[in-house]
Amino acid sequence: MYLGRIISAGKTEDGKPYVAYRVSSRSFPNRQVKVLENEAAIIPKEGFEKDIFKNSYIAYDCVKTVGDIAIISNGSQTNPIADKISIGMNIRDAMVYSLTTLDYEKDDYNTPRIAAVVKGGEDYEAYIGIVTDSKVLVEKIEDGNAQFISTYEKNTPEDVIYSADTPDDACKFIFDEGAFAEFENPVCSVAAIFDGKWNISGLNPE
Repeated sequence: MYLGRIISAGKTEDGKPYVAYRVSSRSFPNRQVKVLENEAAIIPKEGFEKDIFKNSYIAYDCVKTVGDIAIISNGSQTNPIADKISIGMNIRDAMVYSLTTLDYEKDDYNTPRIAAVVKGGEDYEAYIGIVTDSKVLVEKIEDGNAQFISTYEKNTPEDVIYSADTPDDACKFIFDEGAFAEFENPVCSVAAIFDGKWNISGLNPE
């Protein structure tokens, strides 16, 4: 089954707050994740930089952290969600505002925008959401649970058992393990786990 881009968030099987994102693509597989200290981006591989002129949606910041909050998404909504949270807007409203304002992507497939936000620490909160050409949905992930959502086929959050101890483990898990092993055309992945602070890792298979 081809799901396109996939986001998972919540708590791992061992109770650690996490966010994870996988790029799956049939049209633009020549992409990679670039990780910095507090953020990560999806960019074309070397030699394929001109792909952004074919489709402006293929390069974007996919992860941002704001203190103990991690934002993850499949497009340019990452930054406005982070910006709204940084000035004091609550997570749910920041997601609803940004997803509704930017709307689904105006490409050949009306690709949905998906996002998740997780607040680590004692005041744990987690939300996952999507905007399509027919709906906007932002739902709370109950404490202790984990869910995933995708741009195609799985447009409503589904529960998942997420087995990962480290950010590297979390990248590998969404790439091709557990419930995600059956989903086609993985390209790269990125994940963050909260353990006093958010630590981000990326996976770019050779």
